[in-house]
Amino acid sequence: MIVRGLDQNNHLLSRFIDSCSSLGFSDYAYSIFTHKSKPDVYLYNTTIKALCQTDNPLNAVILYNKIQASALRPDNYSFPFVLKAVVKLSTIELGREIHCQTVGTGLDSDVHVVAALIQMYASCKCIYDARKVFDELSLRVWNVAVWNTMVAGYAKVGDLNNARALFELMTEKNVISWTTLIAGYAQMDQPNEAITLFRRMQVENVKPDEIAMLAALSACAQLGAVELGEWIHNYIEQYGLNTIVPLNNALIDMYAKSGKIGKALQVFENMKNKSVITWTTMIAGLALHGLGREALDMFSRMERARVKPNEITFIAILSACCHVGLVELGRRYFNIMKSRYGIEPKIEQYGCMIDLLGRAGYLQEAEKLLRRMPFEANAAIWGSLLAASNIYGDVELGECALQHLIKLEPHNSGNYAILSNIYAILGRWNESGKIRKVMRDMGVKKMPGCSYIEVSKRVHEFVAGDTSHPDFDRLYQILCKINGQMKFAEHLQNEFSGVLESDVAKQLSE
Repeated sequence: MIVRGLDQNNHLLSRFIDSCSSLGFSDYAYSIFTHKSKPDVYLYNTTIKALCQTDNPLNAVILYNKIQASALRPDNYSFPFVLKAVVKLSTIELGREIHCQTVGTGLDSDVHVVAALIQMYASCKCIYDARKVFDELSLRVWNVAVWNTMVAGYAKVGDLNNARALFELMTEKNVISWTTLIAGYAQMDQPNEAITLFRRMQVENVKPDEIAMLAALSACAQLGAVELGEWIHNYIEQYGLNTIVPLNNALIDMYAKSGKIGKALQVFENMKNKSVITWTTMIAGLALHGLGREALDMFSRMERARVKPNEITFIAILSACCHVGLVELGRRYFNIMKSRYGIEPKIEQYGCMIDLLGRAGYLQEAEKLLRRMPFEANAAIWGSLLAASNIYGDVELGECALQHLIKLEPHNSGNYAILSNIYAILGRWNESGKIRKVMRDMGVKKMPGCSYIEVSKRVHEFVAGDTSHPDFDRLYQILCKINGQMKFAEHLQNEFSGVLESDVAKQLSE
């Protein structure tokens, strides 16, 4: 380009800078821009977009401010790009200032700018401002991208009721509309709603994309809805999507969490390309099934394949050691995180190690590690120590753990029950009764148990004591009938056993 004199062509230079940025050479892209004597707004926009993707997006804002200083005017691309930098910086004051500038330039009603403003406000947790921007536009113009952005904004802050209400008002929905809401339900631990919406998407003949299937598989994994998961697997195979690594990772996770570890392994072994997430998901799945040694063997394979583990991999590895009770190996893996792989242990890895030591009876070492770690212990860590205290009858540590848990999660009934059980096992009935009284005085109620069952790709939830299921009466009658049959079978078995015992006794006496 230089030898042909094309390095001063703004359009070609812009394409070149964009290519550099997409390949990860954003600093080089910016250095090219700085050597241009008279850049136009198009070149400014491309470079701002490139700087947004760096570790220091503030440079994108600084360059944006130079547009007007160069006697140019920001256009409907300048604002969306610089607002992406604001999202990464999470600086709402700067976002509001840029919003004012969109009004000054008359671009505050441009659909691209509006979508960027909604995304910026929602990302900064200012959802009411986002809705205000949306309402001011929606009275004048319809644009599905803007509606999708507003639905995504609500989903981002966890307001799925408003997200769903807006979704239902849409006169035109595309695959992004459906996917946004399905993913929102899956991320907010409402897998039933996610699956219901995914099935409705099929009924309305909307072809799911990769993101929709990832969200649906996540929901299937949460519920153990293996029938629907297998349908998605068949769909992936049918449309040749089985080369997409994230989809295969989601299938491994779904099968493992649904109890089909063999199918998870089959998907894993059939993959030609495996990422660190693939290996980690498989190791975690094996550990979940109590196959600790197999999980550790898988980690050895991962090392031989020269795939560098990440911090999540070590959570899976330490969990596997915990399942098998391999304390010494767990200590080794915990230590090589930093020494071999340069990964600084975080609270999750400390929690796994404390749980491993506690389960194996090394309570003092577990407590020492807790005191030594550079973080405040969370409820999960104190909970694991409380559980270990219950196993080994360490009242002092149990009392200490409960004191911290009362502050961290005062309404968790399980914590009180464990310490009460420790007292009861040791015959200290007065203390056991006092714990139950504290529960009553604080209004702590035992959470009811619940279970799920999948029938014809639909997941039903049953909560103890709840009678709201539409088929409750019929189900109750069937359960009563089954219960009666079981009692009758038990009665027959007892009578038959009695007859056999008398026959055997008679034969022995003879």
